Amino acid sequence: MILPPLPELPAVSYVMPVLNEEGYLETAVRTILDQDYAGEKEIVLALGPSRDRTDEIAAALAAADARVRLVENPQTHIPAGLNLAIAASRHPVVVRVDAHSELTPDYTRRGIEALGREGAANVGGVMRAAGRGAVQRAIARGYNSPFGLGGGAYHGDGSAAPAESAYLGIFRREALDAVGGYDPAILRGEDWELNLRIRRAGGLVWFEPALGVTYWPRASLGDLARQFFATGTWRAVLVRRYGRANPWRFFAPGALVLGLAASLVGLVLLVCGVLPWGSAWSLLLAPAALYLLGIAYATIRIPDQRGLRDHLLTAATLVTMHLSWGSGFLRGITLGGGRVVDRSRV
Repeated sequence: MILPPLPELPAVSYVMPVLNEEGYLETAVRTILDQDYAGEKEIVLALGPSRDRTDEIAAALAAADARVRLVENPQTHIPAGLNLAIAASRHPVVVRVDAHSELTPDYTRRGIEALGREGAANVGGVMRAAGRGAVQRAIARGYNSPFGLGGGAYHGDGSAAPAESAYLGIFRREALDAVGGYDPAILRGEDWELNLRIRRAGGLVWFEPALGVTYWPRASLGDLARQFFATGTWRAVLVRRYGRANPWRFFAPGALVLGLAASLVGLVLLVCGVLPWGSAWSLLLAPAALYLLGIAYATIRIPDQRGLRDHLLTAATLVTMHLSWGSGFLRGITLGGGRVVDRSRV
């Protein structure tokens, strides 16, 4: 992938899919408008069929600032909305943003510097989850910890380097055009899938830890479970499609769920006397015992907790993340994605 040099201050299009975001949308847009970048900017919001005041807020933002433009996303799904927003945008740099995210003021300026310096097709930074209530703060701790979400470099403060994927992303439009944009058939994990195609086309995906984004995760364990079940399901779809291109960590939660299921069956058989205690069959309990020890260790090690309630919520968050993702993965690997969608914001 050969990309022409960027001008000194390329114009930027921010694209954002939006659905039921009345509590977050205005702040997210304000952090874009307040960027310290001197180049021309526009924001394109792809509006899904929200059931709250999101559309009213979006219309007010567009009326107050001509740089904010609106397009309809009747399909609801994120990849479709992103493609519609990209198609409606005009500028050579495309910045994906999320209604639950807040950019640091220097995000655009530093990202475009990295695009030009590295000759990258896409640049991403660090996702720093935050929370307002006790449960959302616990979920944010899970996001920020390798014991919770783990995986990509953008979940921690690593070194600047080529990356497998990027959180959100600051793209060269030529790179998006070259690979055909987001795949609307991939309803979760669309960022990883797009970045895989960019890398296979010869484009560089770059991790730039100087870029910071505050992310507000789901605020309840039920919504977290729904989100992670859908994410696990569609990660399995990516495994079915791309095979060895997927990192090993995608398989770990599914293996965990199978191990815990074996422990549960073993416990029932031991208690019912079908299997003798003290025999080799007792090893069936090992996966559950090891997992409980791991959760206890992780809960002690994760910082920013105060008191027993925080520790219990942290443990509940980790278990919800792992088991929901793993169950979804097993569903997806056996049955495909089907009609599984993230209904936590619907």
